[in-house]
Amino acid sequence: MNKKQNKHIYVTQPALPPLEEFYPFLEQIWESKWLTNAGPFHQELETKLADYLGVEHLALFANGTLALVTALQALRITGEVITTPFSFVATAHSLLWNGIKPVFVDINPDTFNLDPEKIEAAITPQTTAIMPVHVYGKPCDVEKIQTIADIYGLKVIYDAAHAFGVHYKGKSVLKHGDLSTMSFHATKVFNTFEGGAIVCPDIKTKKRIDDLKNFGFHDEVTVVAPGINAKMNEIQAAFGLLQLKHIDKALARRQEIDSLYRKELTNIKGISLPALPADTQYNYAYFPILVEKEYPLTRDGLNDKLRRHGIFPRRYFYPLISDFPMYRGLPSAAHINLPVAHKIADSVLCLPIYPALNAEEQQNIVEIIKEI
Repeated sequence: MNKKQNKHIYVTQPALPPLEEFYPFLEQIWESKWLTNAGPFHQELETKLADYLGVEHLALFANGTLALVTALQALRITGEVITTPFSFVATAHSLLWNGIKPVFVDINPDTFNLDPEKIEAAITPQTTAIMPVHVYGKPCDVEKIQTIADIYGLKVIYDAAHAFGVHYKGKSVLKHGDLSTMSFHATKVFNTFEGGAIVCPDIKTKKRIDDLKNFGFHDEVTVVAPGINAKMNEIQAAFGLLQLKHIDKALARRQEIDSLYRKELTNIKGISLPALPADTQYNYAYFPILVEKEYPLTRDGLNDKLRRHGIFPRRYFYPLISDFPMYRGLPSAAHINLPVAHKIADSVLCLPIYPALNAEEQQNIVEIIKEI
């Protein structure tokens, strides 16, 4: 790495707008003394995000995991839910928190998303829903998944933590399924420090979700469900409003970084670049590469070498969720059932991609991969 550069480079870093732009929001919160419980910034962000994302209704949450937990509650999901082992562990954790049994199904080798061709064989009389993940923001095969769900009478909840701003065939990917949940964690394309949301198809569903995220209170004296405290506070919401002003510029910069990686890394033997999704307005949330046998180093060897140069990629997602102690005893978690997921998990490496990554830093990353 360039000796003049001594800062660490991570796979992703939050996009931080100028600090002085945040001061007026803080002053308004301080003056109003309305810190949480659906304050004015919270209400404004819900409206503006729904408009920007092209969805009808959206309920803000303190984080994406609470959004997942609440989405399952909102649809009264029980029994078994078919999901992917190739995701962040919160996807499956949300099922356990609701007393639901995860059933893992293998992934598509090209998209890394839940493979629709494997879903039907995993359906049992106890199956009530499918929970796919738009991995790296690439849309799942939403048509095939919905067809299967309709045939078997199943609900579909999409974990869309990576899919901010993604459109598929001209409409928001968040409009597919019964519900979609989002994450606004600091490392995401759009962030509110911590945060999340559930995209709701109608106002009735949104009102139920709003009750559930506020302890189940429907009004001051009526509790309609054993809800949870999952509300987004005013400082988070204010930061989200500020982020929204800069999001288009951030997405454009991500696309530039993606393009340069593809130009420089395409013809390296043993390095495979997953294709960009077709028919999609993409958000370039991650830049995964596959380190294959023809490359001089293993995936972990390349990971270690980059780290020695102050560059910190991530093995998203390794280990698989199905390999963690609370899941590996499940029949569906057996290695023999998930060959593609294991192959991808053992070879994937996500390279740094975020708006503040400059050309010199990116070129250093490329040169280290090439020189090996």
